[in-house]
Amino acid sequence: MDNNLERLKSIDKKKLPRHVAIIMDGNGRWAESFGLLRSAGHVAGVKTLKRILTTAVNMKLEALTVYAFSTENWKRPLAEVDFLMHLFSDYLEREKQEMHSNNVRINFIGRTEDFSPLIQRQIVEAVELMKNNTGVRFNIAADYGAKDEIVRAARKLALKVAAGKLAIDDINEDIFENELDTAGQPPVDLLIRTSGDLRISNFLLWQTAYAELWFTKTAWPDFSPEEFIDALIDFANRNRRFGAIINH
Repeated sequence: MDNNLERLKSIDKKKLPRHVAIIMDGNGRWAESFGLLRSAGHVAGVKTLKRILTTAVNMKLEALTVYAFSTENWKRPLAEVDFLMHLFSDYLEREKQEMHSNNVRINFIGRTEDFSPLIQRQIVEAVELMKNNTGVRFNIAADYGAKDEIVRAARKLALKVAAGKLAIDDINEDIFENELDTAGQPPVDLLIRTSGDLRISNFLLWQTAYAELWFTKTAWPDFSPEEFIDALIDFANRNRRFGAIINH
């Protein structure tokens, strides 16, 4: 870890991303490539997540958002969904105290009402435990879909308009953004996807409007802190113009 952080010292910190989002893809394919059950890949993926979160903590990243379970993932075989739910519950129970001691502030984006009462309780407890922490804002996207998030935000605004609390002409990007699950957080600067697919799969469509994209063929269980640092350094060396022309 020290060697990885040493690599960042030569980089202007102002050029590093404030908010990184990761599509953690390839657990099942990784397991199958070794002749293992897909569940083994998900277990390995949780270990990778812990290493990457630790890296984000050490480098004082402002926000890290990970795609843990999408609205479409409910379509997977029941046995796999049940295993993922058990793994999610175990992760929250096992890791919350260490996250708290590392000053992590956990947040959950997406829907939570379809999770079991146990997981819903664990989510509430984890958020309450870490609500006053000031370190990395760690967003877990669970039962999340970006289109669903945008529709939910639009409904909230529609209710405010119908109740006479908001005028239609007052709705702008800032007002809309305040109704999203990531309200109050910086936009995503860097979006990483593992395992080779070149798409964003209904993830943070609003928040990634100007994000830099970084794809790797490495499956999530093999994604290392070193490769994470590679992505951050690559980001720091990009010329971000946001539609403008910058003369050098």
